[in-house]
Amino acid sequence: MMNQITKENIHTINFDKGAGLVPAIIQDERSREVLMLGYMNAGALIRTFDEGKVTFYSRSKERLWTKGETSGNFLQLGTIYLDCDGDTLLVLARPGGPVCHTGSTTCFDLPETDDFDLHTLEKIVLDRRDNPLEGSYTNHLLNRGINKVAQKVGEEAVELVIEAKDDHDDLFKEEAADLLYHFTVLLAAKKIRLDDVLVVLQERHKQ
Repeated sequence: MMNQITKENIHTINFDKGAGLVPAIIQDERSREVLMLGYMNAGALIRTFDEGKVTFYSRSKERLWTKGETSGNFLQLGTIYLDCDGDTLLVLARPGGPVCHTGSTTCFDLPETDDFDLHTLEKIVLDRRDNPLEGSYTNHLLNRGINKVAQKVGEEAVELVIEAKDDHDDLFKEEAADLLYHFTVLLAAKKIRLDDVLVVLQERHKQ
């Protein structure tokens, strides 16, 4: 069973096995996607807890370095766990942007999958926002401004409510998809991430 690591129990980590370093697997706190692998010593862990940003020990530079110190794409600390052997860390974090220096979301070039969720939809919408495509309906919406996008969300919400009163499940699902899409575009227009909304729901769940 993994144990949660805090600043107070760092001494439980077996740093001796790796000559003062332990591997740290970085995982997206929300999606659970594996983002990268780094190495930490006690000093890197203490700075991580103190600053709330994941910090590693660079074996090539022989110094502490905070992920994102150059790119600005910091890894906001979530929770750290220690494996059963006491010599490997699992760090749950919230990425502030692409993690890999190549600009990719992760440092692992995994093949595309057919899985589709709201985070996948968000990535598509954000890509359209940041890399406009001629003829894109998403760009057409964004170019009309916040008020028009918000109005469209309201229209789709009304259509969903109307459809909910009938027994046509397929049409209801179509309207639900329209609402989710336009809501995602509105988030992108306001520069608010889906995870920011999920955090609010998580906090409400704790109450």
